[in-house]
Amino acid sequence: QLQLVESGGGLVQPGGSLRLSCAASGFNVDDYAIGWFRQAPGKEREGVACISNNGGNTEYADSVKGRFTISRDNAKNTVYLQMNSLKPEDTAVYYCARGSIRLCTGNYNYWGQGTQVTVSS
Repeated sequence: QLQLVESGGGLVQPGGSLRLSCAASGFNVDDYAIGWFRQAPGKEREGVACISNNGGNTEYADSVKGRFTISRDNAKNTVYLQMNSLKPEDTAVYYCARGSIRLCTGNYNYWGQGTQVTVSS
């Protein structure tokens, strides 16, 4: 059964860091692009970061460039999102999703359940 499970969310103060994990089962993460998305209350879902199947290509939303880093550990079948210098506007539910192809240019057809990130003092 194909599954994506996010973890690592929580409450953090502005300027703090969190690392989100996306553990995959039922498929190999090195066969597909994996993306991170987020949705804040009252806002549309937005793409945050993506990593291609072999890690050779990564893409980031302008709002997180220089602060967030996406990476993968194929041995653990897991993709990570390291989030540094967090801001209150980063507060959202974060989702990981499996791409339909190996590159970040495709659609996303499988989604995790999400993990809440709250940045507040």
